[in-house]
Amino acid sequence: MAHSKPDALPKLLIVEDDEGLQAQLKWAYEDFDVTVVGNRESALAALRAEEPPVVTLDLGLPPDPDGTTEGFAILDAIMALKPDTKVIVASGHGARESALRAIERGAYDFYQKPVDIESLGLVVRRALKLHQIEDENRRLAGQVGEDKTVLGKLITAAPEMVKVARTIERVAGANVSVMLLGASGTGKELLARGVHDSSDRKSGAFVAINCAAIPENLLESELFGHEKGAFTGAVKTTQGKIEMAHGGTLFLDEVGDIPLPLQVKLLRFLQERTIERIGGRTPINVDTRIVCATHQNLESMIETGGFREDLFYRLAEIVIKIPTLAERPGDATLLAKAFLNRFATEMNPQVKGLAADALAAIDGWNWPGNVRELENRVKRAVIMADGKLVSAADLDLEGSEEDGGDALNLKSAREQSDRKIIRHALARSEGNISTTAKLLGISRPTLYDLLKQYDLQT
Repeated sequence: MAHSKPDALPKLLIVEDDEGLQAQLKWAYEDFDVTVVGNRESALAALRAEEPPVVTLDLGLPPDPDGTTEGFAILDAIMALKPDTKVIVASGHGARESALRAIERGAYDFYQKPVDIESLGLVVRRALKLHQIEDENRRLAGQVGEDKTVLGKLITAAPEMVKVARTIERVAGANVSVMLLGASGTGKELLARGVHDSSDRKSGAFVAINCAAIPENLLESELFGHEKGAFTGAVKTTQGKIEMAHGGTLFLDEVGDIPLPLQVKLLRFLQERTIERIGGRTPINVDTRIVCATHQNLESMIETGGFREDLFYRLAEIVIKIPTLAERPGDATLLAKAFLNRFATEMNPQVKGLAADALAAIDGWNWPGNVRELENRVKRAVIMADGKLVSAADLDLEGSEEDGGDALNLKSAREQSDRKIIRHALARSEGNISTTAKLLGISRPTLYDLLKQYDLQT
């Protein structure tokens, strides 16, 4: 009587027509729930029924056992049906050319025949780990929403950003001014909204103003408002942003661009909690919390006389530094998939996911424009994509991977994959070495060796 495998075993689909190799491969993967098939029809039926995370695919299958036509047809079908599947292709036919074509078309890795079972097993298990981490990230992305987190739409799996979120949760309830320091495009306004939404003022207004985007001669009126007839064109009395945020939060983006004369008036408001509109004579009491942000070095500006020191200390009662996207392991891929899902729904429903070269390029790019750059690239790529998968070329990141663009060199591709998996695992474990080693299925000494080899920090 046959014993069924426990449900906990990961699934593996082997597409191979050689009966001897079928038996050998099935025996080698006793820790998997293995399905073995020998043709396209059976392969696609098994893919739909079992949804295996990993597939090993022989390119030389009937009716073209001496070529690769049938194998590539199956690969294309798998990528169309289940683009997140990690497909490892094997062939003895024109190995290098087949490897290039397979990776271009979405394969995770390539192995040349004759097959070395032990080496192929390592590739299979590494592919499974990557799929599990990506699946966890997708699950987390699905959980992130206004009703799931105090910071609303913040999507992250990086310990660096989780630390920022926890800090915001702690300070949100205190009536103190908060300064967010970070490069352009790191999501400072989203985090400022997180402060507001996590505070007792969340039922009040959240008012944002970009101090760098408003001409100097208009900024005072924008902030403090004006009375009718205060200047040419002032045809009615108008509230300023500070007054509009009464009972709520005012977000001053790029606060370092406020001119010195206006800094004096802002300081007076912070000290006295009253304002006077331009042309007005009556002080107005305003209860507004200030959250500000800048990418500039305000301490250097203080030294050169460009920013008032007393205003700085009023605004910077709590300072929170925002990491760049490059400093948030795993977040670029997580955010890219979230953006893709949103833009595909809105603009191009045929797009279903990111191709393997796109994932590698996203992971390898330094993202100088941070989350804003990533969002813009994904949006443009979704609009321009011709197929179901967005490619590195669609993202305009072709040849940008960490290995200098030679993403089809198998040794470099495997090293890049290892780096990516280790960074994701470190992110999931918040830097805990023991937990990371368990996630990766390796020993702690092996993990330490890999961290040293790839110069990765915990």
